[in-house]
Amino acid sequence: MTGRGLSGLAVLSCGLFCLAACQSIAAEETLPAATIIAGGTVFDGTGSAGEATDIAIVDGRIAYVGPAAAARYTHGETVDAAGLVVAPGFIDPHTHAGSDLASSNSERRANLAFAYQGVTTVVVGNDGGGRPDIAAQADAARAKGIGTNVAYLAGLGPIRETALGKENRAPTADELDTMKRSLRGAMCEGAWGFSTGLYYVPQNYADTEEVIALARIAGALGGYYDTHMRDESTYNITVTGALNEAIDIGRRADIPVHIAHIKALGPAVWGHSGKMIEAIEAAQAEGLRVTADQYPWTASGTRVSNALVPRAALEGGLEKLRERLSDARLRAEIRNGMIAGLERRGGADKLLVTGHLGGAEVEIGRTLAEIAAGQGVEPVDAALAILEQGDARVASFNMNAGDIAAFAARDWVVTGSDGSNGHPRKYGSFPKAYRDLVVDGDMALARFIRRSSGQTADIIGLEDRGYLKPGYAADIVVFDPAAFAPRATYREPGELSAGVRYLFVNGQAVIVDGDYTGALPGAPLLKQADCGS
Repeated sequence: MTGRGLSGLAVLSCGLFCLAACQSIAAEETLPAATIIAGGTVFDGTGSAGEATDIAIVDGRIAYVGPAAAARYTHGETVDAAGLVVAPGFIDPHTHAGSDLASSNSERRANLAFAYQGVTTVVVGNDGGGRPDIAAQADAARAKGIGTNVAYLAGLGPIRETALGKENRAPTADELDTMKRSLRGAMCEGAWGFSTGLYYVPQNYADTEEVIALARIAGALGGYYDTHMRDESTYNITVTGALNEAIDIGRRADIPVHIAHIKALGPAVWGHSGKMIEAIEAAQAEGLRVTADQYPWTASGTRVSNALVPRAALEGGLEKLRERLSDARLRAEIRNGMIAGLERRGGADKLLVTGHLGGAEVEIGRTLAEIAAGQGVEPVDAALAILEQGDARVASFNMNAGDIAAFAARDWVVTGSDGSNGHPRKYGSFPKAYRDLVVDGDMALARFIRRSSGQTADIIGLEDRGYLKPGYAADIVVFDPAAFAPRATYREPGELSAGVRYLFVNGQAVIVDGDYTGALPGAPLLKQADCGS
């Protein structure tokens, strides 16, 4: 095996592990050498209860799930999983891991923030940010080597900007045709779907009809529509209005809809989870496929600009924003809008600065309220000072525990991270969800594993991942149920999670006895769309 392999880690030969059984099978019936995971409690990803049994891995695939695997195979390597949970590698449907996977630094490409959560496959290109050159991204991943598998979404942002830049207008017929060709090309190169971030400039310039026209392309090629909705609070059409728009897009474009990081953001919409659940389940009753992912944190992760600045003031980017701030009248208007943004987010004490961007000098690890008090200014003016220099990452404590619990209980919600730098969700979402929902809650472990593996594979369309079944790719996590927990916090967001003892990606060991092996066995997973000749 690449890296340390399994030496010195309770590895037993077939003869020592199960001598009597080996002797009972004729030599001609003994199968090829395998890596065997023996004696763990195996959850297959279907939601069925766990069973104490074995798994055999041959040539990167699951060859066998059942008892006495060591008796069936010639001498290989065996992991003693007694007392541990064995599950399909987790699949994260919403990440921002693309820059790590494309890095020249092999440790970044190992994607350890996710691997140590038990994640073996990440989706990138979410929030409408996915580039349409899917084949080129996949070729680069193969050439450099990556630690986890990766699946791609094509995003509205790059597709729209290629056709009409950052202009705040509808596309012409020719421009829309250009966008459609770009999306079709991405789907034919292996994208699993079409993503949007309709809250963000300049994607928010796209009206519903434009999105529907593009979503139809992805839907016709078997893809799904993944959306950071136009509003998750009361910024424009409200969270319920944005949800209705997303459902309408799915209905009219004939495409499955997946709601990214479902939430009710800010005190003004706390409690609206009930209305949102009702709307989604009414759409499902019509026959529409509507699903969502959720991270288990009370704080979202964003930037000062995205959290507070009115959308119109961000047209043209931060450089144009600063030009507007130099005009006294516009500055006053923007400042008033930012005050409203602070109220929407629950106040300056709910915004914890976790990183600086673009040269801004800002105190990391303090709230905007604390920074403002230290400067002797109003919080809005402290935020303006940051934006005049650059920008800053913030953890925005804007969610209600009741809404989080209400969404988590629905059987159409899966685990996701929205993992990005400066927020513990990148390093700890899956183990935190496990602690919250299973250890401290009433969710069955089998249900948690299904919502973190097989169910997500079904949403994306992955046909050989997410389950522990013969013939499936050997993406497998072995974790200690007592120790599986996040270490990352809002003030120390980059700490690797605990409890994953072994992790296999495409049959190769990435983590052995809790240590990274150095292996980069991940692969780009590409959709096979029927695009004709």
